[in-house]
Amino acid sequence: MYTLSPALETKRLGLLRELVPRTDIVAVLLNATNPDVGPQRRDINAAAKTLGQELLFFYASNASELDAAFGAVVQQRADALLVGNDVFFTNLREQIVALATRHAVPTIYAFRQFAESGGLISYSTDLIEVYRQIGVYVGRVLKGEKPADLPVVQPTKFELVINLKTAKALGLTIPPSLLLRADQVIE
Repeated sequence: MYTLSPALETKRLGLLRELVPRTDIVAVLLNATNPDVGPQRRDINAAAKTLGQELLFFYASNASELDAAFGAVVQQRADALLVGNDVFFTNLREQIVALATRHAVPTIYAFRQFAESGGLISYSTDLIEVYRQIGVYVGRVLKGEKPADLPVVQPTKFELVINLKTAKALGLTIPPSLLLRADQVIE
């Protein structure tokens, strides 16, 4: 099972542009110690190129570096922020959401837990569906099927979560077309 998270960067950048139409510069927050940081950066650069988007990359691998990264995002006058897919960021989502709120930076996240914690918007694969499919595969293997004979399955269900309270605090009006596509709207 492959979650497609890196392949979703074009969609995330597009959603940011739809939400904040005058987005000239998007900051990207990545964890420099993540072994996938190179492919993440490559995927995000490719996505930005297709959208004609300018990017600024910032890195944080511990809590104090998060504070410094957000300070730099503001200093560089980024219009919005994309937080990379990283377990470290998910574990510190409360701090990241608080920093984005304090600095009034419209931010898109890789998982719904961020929007549920007060983040503006998230777009990701539906992890419950991913785990369900993993369970199906485990069941098939336990019934005797060879793992090598099973096809690679990609997710087909995605989640768009929008936090209206955060949008209001940022002075953003969510386009009706975006609200209609949302799987969950937090008020």
